[in-house]
Amino acid sequence: MAFGKGSDLISISDLEKKEIEAVFARAKKFEDAVKAGKVKRTLEGRVVASLFFEASTRTRLSSASAANHLGARVIGFSGIEGTSVQKGETLSDTIEMVDKYIDAIFIRHPLDGAARLAAEVAKHPVINCGDGSNQHPTQTLLDLYTMRKEFGRIDGLEIALVGDLKYGRTVHSLALALNHYKVRLKFVSHPSLKMPDYIRKEVSNPVAETERLDIGKCDVVYVTRIQKERFSDLMEYERVKGIYKITPGVLEGAKKGSIVMHPLPRVDEISRTVDATPNARYFQQAGNGLFIRMAVLDAVMNG
Repeated sequence: MAFGKGSDLISISDLEKKEIEAVFARAKKFEDAVKAGKVKRTLEGRVVASLFFEASTRTRLSSASAANHLGARVIGFSGIEGTSVQKGETLSDTIEMVDKYIDAIFIRHPLDGAARLAAEVAKHPVINCGDGSNQHPTQTLLDLYTMRKEFGRIDGLEIALVGDLKYGRTVHSLALALNHYKVRLKFVSHPSLKMPDYIRKEVSNPVAETERLDIGKCDVVYVTRIQKERFSDLMEYERVKGIYKITPGVLEGAKKGSIVMHPLPRVDEISRTVDATPNARYFQQAGNGLFIRMAVLDAVMNG
């Protein structure tokens, strides 16, 4: 099914390049409209569910803001406290029930594949806002949109993915989405946090893998947090936390005009002193999430 009215967005692989580009075009129109205070309320009278079984700040708030800007009402929860999940209700039963009340669903869940299951149960569109260490397609769209805005293109860029490449769903989705463009990739990680083989095998662009934080030729340095919550062995986490840190000193060796991105939240992998440098783009990146999620929500509900 082509991406549009009534469709789901579960994996970035659900989208063809022309569909990604169409989301960008729609996001740009919404960005201009928001800044001008002239957003058309295309979802007036609709109800959107925000089902966040896992902690979130940017994705949850920007998704709700996207729905509100378009005129929809938002219901849902953040965390399972106070829900029937605490009583043992299954995900499929929760989705079956919620689907009766709404017109679209934003979902985040700690288990890989949960969003796909939700889409199989729900009759209304489901948008994956992160399922375990699997995928995070709307994050990837806003990442690509940020690069496009910064450089006017994506083709020809050299992009370093740094940090937790094993559990980082954002880099999994991003590496796959970049198959639509001609870029050079650098995977920078500790050996225990390397990009999974099942993702690596699907990447068509040239890749250099290294443990060294060598960013001198990179246009984009995409940094990820070492995610404590993904580790079953906390001793393993203690061995690798803080292994990479972006500082103004590190950026002295960076390519002129290069940018630092991060899906956030950060812990200690980007120094606060980087915020004032011309390289920092992570807060602008987060801001772009509103326009992308408006575009995606409008597309699956209105076509």
